[in-house]
Amino acid sequence: MLSSRLILSVVFTGSCVLVDAASPYVVDDYDVLQYINPLIGSSDGGNVFAGATLPYGMAKAVADTDSESNQGGFTYDGSNITGFSSMHDSGTGGSPSLGNFPLFPYASCKNDDLNGCVFPKKSRKQAYKSDSVKSSPGYFDIELVSGVRVEMTASHHTSLFRFHFPSGEESGSPLILLDLSDLSDTRQDNGSISIDRSSGRMTGNAKFLPSFGSGSYNLHFCADFSSSGWLRDSGIFVNTRASNDVHDLTISRSINGYPLPGGGFIRFQPPSDGIVNARVGVSFISSEQACSHAEAEIPNFEFEATRQNAVDKWTEKMEPIRVSREGVKSSVLTNFYSGIYRTMVNPQNYTGENPLWTSTEPYFDSFYCLWDSFRSQIPFLTIFDPNSATQMVRSLIDTQRHLGWLPDCRMSLCKGFTQGGSNADNILVDAFVKGLDDEVDWQAGYAAVQKDAEEEPFDWSSEGRGGLKSWKEVNYIPVEDFDYEGFGTMTRSISRTLEYSYNDYAIAQMARAMNKTSDAERYEKRSLAWRNLFKKDQTSFINGTDTGFKGFFQPRYYNGTWGHQDPLTCSNIDNSGSICSLQNTAGETFESSIWEYQFFVPHDMATLVKMLGGPNNFVKRLDYLHDTNITYIGNEPAFLTVFQYHYAGRPAKSTARVRTYIPDYFSPTPAGLPGNDDSGAMGSFVAMSMMGLFPNPGQSVYLITVPFFKSVNIKSPLTGKTATVHVTNWDQFNSLNNTGGTGFIKSATLNGKPYTRNWLDHDFFTEGQELVLTLSGKESSWGTAPEDRPPSLSISSSDLEARGWGVIEEESSDHIPLLHSDQRHFARHGMHFDHHARFDKKW
Repeated sequence: MLSSRLILSVVFTGSCVLVDAASPYVVDDYDVLQYINPLIGSSDGGNVFAGATLPYGMAKAVADTDSESNQGGFTYDGSNITGFSSMHDSGTGGSPSLGNFPLFPYASCKNDDLNGCVFPKKSRKQAYKSDSVKSSPGYFDIELVSGVRVEMTASHHTSLFRFHFPSGEESGSPLILLDLSDLSDTRQDNGSISIDRSSGRMTGNAKFLPSFGSGSYNLHFCADFSSSGWLRDSGIFVNTRASNDVHDLTISRSINGYPLPGGGFIRFQPPSDGIVNARVGVSFISSEQACSHAEAEIPNFEFEATRQNAVDKWTEKMEPIRVSREGVKSSVLTNFYSGIYRTMVNPQNYTGENPLWTSTEPYFDSFYCLWDSFRSQIPFLTIFDPNSATQMVRSLIDTQRHLGWLPDCRMSLCKGFTQGGSNADNILVDAFVKGLDDEVDWQAGYAAVQKDAEEEPFDWSSEGRGGLKSWKEVNYIPVEDFDYEGFGTMTRSISRTLEYSYNDYAIAQMARAMNKTSDAERYEKRSLAWRNLFKKDQTSFINGTDTGFKGFFQPRYYNGTWGHQDPLTCSNIDNSGSICSLQNTAGETFESSIWEYQFFVPHDMATLVKMLGGPNNFVKRLDYLHDTNITYIGNEPAFLTVFQYHYAGRPAKSTARVRTYIPDYFSPTPAGLPGNDDSGAMGSFVAMSMMGLFPNPGQSVYLITVPFFKSVNIKSPLTGKTATVHVTNWDQFNSLNNTGGTGFIKSATLNGKPYTRNWLDHDFFTEGQELVLTLSGKESSWGTAPEDRPPSLSISSSDLEARGWGVIEEESSDHIPLLHSDQRHFARHGMHFDHHARFDKKW
């Protein structure tokens, strides 16, 4: 039983954290924003949004570059600036997204002639001064080689730019243009702009294409300007020419399909302070709504007040977590808190900005993609920001209610492409099993995930699942499947089989808790289908040398005969040129190899360990995966493999493994990410790894490793209680260069009592429990016993052999706990759980 807890409020540098006075492991409060660097991942393919925004904000102001990896707008790589725009996504792959209606400044036009300024994007671009770049939460600052400095901040729907123009004898009439374009130059049909002659206000709209999906979207803007200099003139430009006589423009695409340059401009007499402010409101509804947003959110062009509001919003969001600063470098803290920051840049809260349907439910957009974010980002928000995570779940359910299907990827009001399974199922169930109930219609949520499992959409490349007829008949997705019920990319038969298996397991959990027993049993049975693609005699070679491991997944035809894919195809060390993507038909796995996908059985790891030869061989395989660089930590399927040693009773190996990736592959530098951030997926991997509690997503399971800090305090926004992880002998095992602990867990207590399980459930956070770890210099027996391993959906080894999957090495007949032996979640939902109505076989 938990002791009574006294909660104190501590105020310091504008932030507030609840700490437990009964605990001896109090972490001092401090301003964490000093450790957030939005420029991490802004070069070398990280693709992050590095500019000014609020948490989940719609307006995102930053400088746009002409870099080949400018998906987030700005790239810190010495490329050229093409404009300053107010709409962006963060960390995405594919084509650059948004970047609509960029502004561009000139201190003056040559010979004081309008046409002495250069208007087309590709011609006007300028270099920036590398040492001028500054970024912090809610703020971005940069100077062009022309001498024009641009600061920017943002409210939820509005960006505010402060242009500083050079002063002196050569100062002239500053001009700011607004371009009817986006980052990828996808403008469709007609774009329009209208400029008010007296005020200079610019309003307009245009239609654009999404970056990783189908359809199109209309975006509207409202731009106002403020300066101490008088408004000199204004007008429109088309291609390379401008006019101050014409103030309305409708411009179409050119004959060859490339959007013609066009937009508006405003010019001022030289301002006494050299400053021109530009306020840009955006809306998917109308220009009138964009103006209303701007006027309500930033009524008086007050830059510092707007920036301070953004700082306050970020300070509030970062309030729940504090880690000890004792014995760690500031770079370690920057790595950690910046990772958390990036989890709240995308998705974006577009509530009130959805023109597609009328609803009182929240609407979130920019899910890039749920295949990426279900693994750690949204599970992290379930702990750290459960109110926003709940709104996201409600938004997903409402999207299904109006469009017919849960999205798997969504951006700019458009359907994105499905990469694997129906991953919204995992996200809904993750929230469900962790008790996020606030105004969630879970009956509608269950109907939505069940539809994914039972009905095939016509276009399953954008929603739902394909091949359901085969899935139900032969219990796997066949290679070269004959699927006439729907259409999608007819590849990925192995990865889709594994992911559909996990999707069905997730649905079974919800069905079981809702007393839908027959549904639960059906989906639990389907969740075992992954085993149908395991070929027990399949070998793997590297450069002609046998790796020594036998038994891998392989593609299988509908008639049961085997196809073949080299287990190394599309791995990090595959030099064949194969690409396992949506656009390439080379592989039956998506963005990964069979070698890596052999570990994706999150719900039935005990069986997988047995099928791969038992714990010792399983550990050897995991080591081989990582040590030979078959896996790529810059892609999300690698995340859980870092910690799956837990399932073989070797949690110390997980601790050692995560230290090989952080900080070597994740560092607090512009090039500090190994791959694109995928809307905060990389950030959440860093945050949860450094906390020492990594989720098995879709389950109430967190795998315990040694944290990178002496203490970690996480206050639950739902209950107000503070969970604590503390290392008692931290000083003895802190690394020489102060980058984190070096020891391994020797023993642990939970709420003062000995604790030997190598995992925790979600109650740890909501009940404010206290985990105390004692370290030793080498691997110990802690967490290694079969009963201390994470829960798994298990069957007997004899059953495996009878079904023909085989057991390569028989090591133990020890009991592995069944999933959901703990009934607290179901009691939380007020639902009955029949513990005996499940698989009761244990090996």
